[in-house]
Amino acid sequence: MTGDAGAEEYLFLNIDEDTMRELGFESFAEIPVDKVHFSPKVREMCAENRCGRYGTSWACPPGIGTFEECVARCKRYAKAFVFSTSYELEDSFDFEGMMDGHAHFSAASKELRDRLEGDFLMLSVEGCGRCKSCTYPDAPCRFPETLLGSLEGYGIFVNDLAREAGIPYRKGAYSVSYFGAVFYGEREADPSGGEATEDGRAGEVSV
Repeated sequence: MTGDAGAEEYLFLNIDEDTMRELGFESFAEIPVDKVHFSPKVREMCAENRCGRYGTSWACPPGIGTFEECVARCKRYAKAFVFSTSYELEDSFDFEGMMDGHAHFSAASKELRDRLEGDFLMLSVEGCGRCKSCTYPDAPCRFPETLLGSLEGYGIFVNDLAREAGIPYRKGAYSVSYFGAVFYGEREADPSGGEATEDGRAGEVSV
């Protein structure tokens, strides 16, 4: 399923398989947005601020909006194109290798975003980092069109997303994988007018 363009010219929007490979993405697949699991618990983990970015940027919580607002943005679309790359590490304590992989994936994600055409919402591994000093929270973002929120910041379980897309969450003991997703495609209106519903797991929402 991953990386297979089939008979279509494009994998999604205006992007083909060669472009994804050129940018360095090794695994990718499309899933319905209905298969994406959201949880406020993921946002609560962001609030623990282990990465040091919580409350410092318009690209991170709480600057990106409430959990409900983030879910609603994703719900505007019908499809999610999930992509990933795995990076080898010297050992399980290779923090420098993890950061190098993060930087490489972040740069590739930004290049992909710059090539996309049409209406979409793209999430990756951000924090932003474009400006030396973010305007948050005192003034609007200087470059809102370039912001890439993170999957976790939007309350998405990345391991669940990987499983739904058929992409390995990890490819070995000494490796790290990073994920992104592009939400796109017009979503048909729910004839019942219903909102997001519980998917059976405590605190999670299936859209």
